Amino acid sequence: MRDPMISVRAAAAQIDNPTWRFFDVRYTLGDNGKGARDYAAGHLPGAAFADLDTQLAAPHQPGRTGRHPLPARAAFVQTLSRWAIVPGQTVVVYDESVGQLAAGRLWWMLQWVGHADVFVLDGGFARWRAEGLPVSTTPAVPRPPRRFIPAWRDDLLADAGDVQAALANRSAVVLDARAAERYRGDVEAIDPVAGHIPGALSAPLTENIVEGVMDAPATLARRFERLVPQGSEAIFYCGSGVSATQNILAYARAGRGLGRLYAGSWSDWITDPDRPTAKGSA
Repeated sequence: MRDPMISVRAAAAQIDNPTWRFFDVRYTLGDNGKGARDYAAGHLPGAAFADLDTQLAAPHQPGRTGRHPLPARAAFVQTLSRWAIVPGQTVVVYDESVGQLAAGRLWWMLQWVGHADVFVLDGGFARWRAEGLPVSTTPAVPRPPRRFIPAWRDDLLADAGDVQAALANRSAVVLDARAAERYRGDVEAIDPVAGHIPGALSAPLTENIVEGVMDAPATLARRFERLVPQGSEAIFYCGSGVSATQNILAYARAGRGLGRLYAGSWSDWITDPDRPTAKGSA
């Protein structure tokens, strides 16, 4: 597949192209309204705001779901219809930096629903500003709704049962995108249980980034070659199914295609006390 990242200069060249759509997906963990406030303070000209909590996730049900469960399919299709996403449009999504949080989630969800013509802004809004590119405080003008026709790709999605089967059968490598100290269970400030899924490998998403942008494809290819042998499948998870999508972005940029997302991730895994957990470096 093609490189899922787009440079700020390449994106800027299309900012006035009516067939290109831009979405600001900035999000701050622990402050659900900050993304909207950041958008109001300045965003890419013409970009619309996409809210992680209300548009890219269903309500969290503590003890029953992960922290950011996927929205109902019909609800997400309605969102895309309100946004007037149609075939032939190129979509660019961004957050503050390089797909560490919600931008990667929207990129993955568009792949899942069958709209593959989507890029993530490399370096995000931080790189856009650093390059001195124009910023607007004018909200995007809504477009007339258009009916979105989904072509679901459920081969990109995994649940807890899929993860358990993959580890038992060694049919896929399971990669944990969280920081190494959270993987080991040394610290856990977000979820009620520390540790990781037994058999999963630590693959911190921060290792994909160099000087604020995604690392080069060849370097990423070497990284994932060490983690996922050629011919093997990969399943990615994090805390709640959001930041793991940055690892999937890097995996795609490495030329390995699209891995599967365990959308519930660690916060879903631990809702069932019968599922095993592990601590330490392995």
